[in-house]
Amino acid sequence: MFTFTALSGAQSTSRASQSILELDGGVKVLVDVGWDERFDTRQLAELEKHVSTLSFILLTHATISHLGAYAHCCKHIPLFSQIPVYATPPVIAFGRTALQDLYSSAPAAATFLPASASPEDQTSIDDTTRSNILREAPTFDEINAYFGVITPLKYSQPHQPTASYFSAPLEGLTLTAYNAGHTLGGTIWHIQHGMESIVYAVDWHQGRENVIAGAAWFDGIGGSEVSEALRKPTALVCSSVNGDKVAIAGGRKARDDALLGHIRSCLSKGGSVLIPIDSSARVLELAWLLEKTWQEGTNDETLRNARVYMASKSAHATLRHARSLLEWMDDSIVREFEGNDDDNAVKSHKRSGSKQVNGASKTSRPFEFRHVRVVESQVRLDKVLKGEGPRVIIASDLSAEWGYSRVALEHIAQKPDNLIILTDRVNSADGLENASASTLWKWHQERPHGVALDKSLAGDQIEQVHTGGQELLFRDARRASLDEAELAKYQQYMATQRQMKDSLLTSDGRQLADAEDALDVDDESSSESEDEEDEQQGRALNVSAALTHGNKSKVALSDEDLGVSILLRKKDVFDYDVRNKRGRNAVFPYTHSRRRGDEFGDFIKPEDFLREEEKEAQEAMLDDKNTSVLGQKRKWSEDKNRHLKSNKKQKAMDYQPASGGAVDGDGLADASDSESDTEEVNLAPQGPSKIVYEEKRISFHARLAFVDFAGLHDQRSLQMLIPLINPKKLILIGGTQSQTVTLANDCKELLGMKVIGHENESKAEIYSPRIGEVIDASVDTNAWIVKLTRELAKRLQWQNVKNMSIVTVTGQLRAEGVQVEEENTAKKAKLTDETKESVVEDVVMNEYQPVLDALPLNVAASTRTATQPIHVGDLRLADLRRLMRDGGHSAVFRGEGTLLIDDMVAVRKLASGRITVEGSPISSTQRPDAESFRHVKRKIYEGLAVVAAG
Repeated sequence: MFTFTALSGAQSTSRASQSILELDGGVKVLVDVGWDERFDTRQLAELEKHVSTLSFILLTHATISHLGAYAHCCKHIPLFSQIPVYATPPVIAFGRTALQDLYSSAPAAATFLPASASPEDQTSIDDTTRSNILREAPTFDEINAYFGVITPLKYSQPHQPTASYFSAPLEGLTLTAYNAGHTLGGTIWHIQHGMESIVYAVDWHQGRENVIAGAAWFDGIGGSEVSEALRKPTALVCSSVNGDKVAIAGGRKARDDALLGHIRSCLSKGGSVLIPIDSSARVLELAWLLEKTWQEGTNDETLRNARVYMASKSAHATLRHARSLLEWMDDSIVREFEGNDDDNAVKSHKRSGSKQVNGASKTSRPFEFRHVRVVESQVRLDKVLKGEGPRVIIASDLSAEWGYSRVALEHIAQKPDNLIILTDRVNSADGLENASASTLWKWHQERPHGVALDKSLAGDQIEQVHTGGQELLFRDARRASLDEAELAKYQQYMATQRQMKDSLLTSDGRQLADAEDALDVDDESSSESEDEEDEQQGRALNVSAALTHGNKSKVALSDEDLGVSILLRKKDVFDYDVRNKRGRNAVFPYTHSRRRGDEFGDFIKPEDFLREEEKEAQEAMLDDKNTSVLGQKRKWSEDKNRHLKSNKKQKAMDYQPASGGAVDGDGLADASDSESDTEEVNLAPQGPSKIVYEEKRISFHARLAFVDFAGLHDQRSLQMLIPLINPKKLILIGGTQSQTVTLANDCKELLGMKVIGHENESKAEIYSPRIGEVIDASVDTNAWIVKLTRELAKRLQWQNVKNMSIVTVTGQLRAEGVQVEEENTAKKAKLTDETKESVVEDVVMNEYQPVLDALPLNVAASTRTATQPIHVGDLRLADLRRLMRDGGHSAVFRGEGTLLIDDMVAVRKLASGRITVEGSPISSTQRPDAESFRHVKRKIYEGLAVVAAG
């Protein structure tokens, strides 16, 4: 059984991705925890309902649309942080930096308190109908902790994941990650569970890029066939983004030339270029291209007089991670930094830390840019924007709703010589029609004020759209302190949250409020019944419902929610009826208080071990000097000053150029960076806060250009790859309605598959679900449960093939108890023969399970068929070679798909999966030909299951 539910990102303008895959046995897999620029918690409402039954979580890309809500769910949704998560190391590293940039740049990402303690009461995302009080956002330490528990996986290595403690057993589920392109570490997931083979591929890119390698659909470089592991899955989940778009002719080179053509055209006029892009994933591809262009363009006066800046609050961390993840990049990057092409240049410039390539100085360390300067502080960015001369600014985020792209856009938009380059098609999500990037994309498509034409270096024509001074609406979001009424509401909400978490005790004695206490399991927890597990999951949903349906003044829980804990949490309550109760409500409550300490034991307070004379000296010192000593708490002012000084020192160290690093020539010293951090800390409100919006309109005079730098599949690649993959079921998600319909119709013609939604078609092979729609995409939807008799079960002879057991069954199908039910039905009413027959048939189909029994000997002899036996399983030639070598034979590969054994037996595997064995007439002195031939076939049969007929 395999059912698929798209929680977000299906036939929608929002790029947020969330999907639930439910497999046989109650195994539930959540793929991606995406968000969009609205940061609306109602997008996570359906996800919260499934949390208590999830087995594990998979993350595909390190972008906000794929993991933007991960830290929020870990902090605010019970049980979520206890679910195992799997991703590749680049997704873990860059996902961490992306969320750190998000929460430090976008106040709205912290989300809002419910207007009436119930998110369901909010019927609109308008600020007038919801509270503007912000929740407590995840801190940097919490984000590091959330990503630190993710299990890293490598490409092409099968892994058997671990399920959460409240999940159903996985029973041999195998998980394998493959390269998806698009982002560094992007993943195509292959899930094998029983007869289900599911390939989950969203936002992939087949083509190779400067930094990011292409998707691993084919075997080897230049392969013509899809990899065997990804071929013919029972279900392919594929995104329909760009399903109706054709990529630019010429591929990567034409794309890069178009981008550089726009940049040169603007810089030659003395203007500045702004490129909004994400802060961690695609920014590496763009920054690498500009760094390489500036290195090779030392003789180009246009490039020599312009500076390039990479503006993001996590830019240094992004580059630091990139330096340690070279093995995940394209092979050309690895060869370049290993110096395989220019070993002599590396040796001659070993002391200087750089080498000469085509006459230009180049750093010997990966991603240590000499021309792309990093900007992390707000004050530093302001100085860059106020400076003179042409410049190129790569700023986060792509949406231009938060981050430094939002700040730079307001400044660059005012001059007609400046240029804003859009790198992705922006579809307006519901409620974000007036967003900056959506408005700019709309202007670029409509072109009401004409187009300026220019030529690139390659001679291709480029277009830049005039904006003509149109007004652009800006909404600045900033934090502000709470007043007394808002502070009381915030404290009331937090008190309710704490009581909810404290009262939510699992039946084995674990407390959900503390993830560390999840290891303290009672010895009797293993003997709980399935009913109690259901009760536990139901209790989690009940508490979640209590969170959403409680009214404003409700601080404490109701007696029903407290259960037996009412004896501890309410005064003057000394009795509780435990009759007919199960689980924790059947025994007296006990709260386990965990002793806190470090790795050496309990915490030690030095002041507890002072001698009397030392205590007197300490008190005297405190009276004379208002300073702190060992073991005493520091005052807030002292701790704050100490924090600012250390932060200033750390920032100064971060901005110190390394050997061969970029040295700014614009007069911006490192001291200004540290001062900027101090100013930002002083301006930020401490404690609970709210969000305040300020709207303003500016006249937009800068020009617009578009270069598709998203690195995603297009219509041609989808039409080429999907028929080669040849899935039995195709599920399309991740695109708009028009893109999904267009791709579904194309696949219908290419594959000859049927599209769901037509009443006269009984089988649906192509699915295009909507958000929240549950579809059944099992390998065989016409399946029934059959009970085997003891006599038949004793006759079964099981054969093992890898992790599966196979057996042939021949029996007769019957239903037990039909005659008894028929007599009972006859006693109830006086019916005609026709009516009586229809009633009995209906009762049997609804009430009784079919039983498969062994055939009598006389019937079995007369029903034997002449069908030839078949072989079930898949034997790899590499495994066969290992087996033959272990048996003392020589086995080598000769040609494509041919294994030569003992120089006389050739084993070939055809594209259909069939294995042929051919013997050579030349005799061997070591072993006769016939004996080798039989030995090879015996080894092949050992890896397959022979299913006999009859």
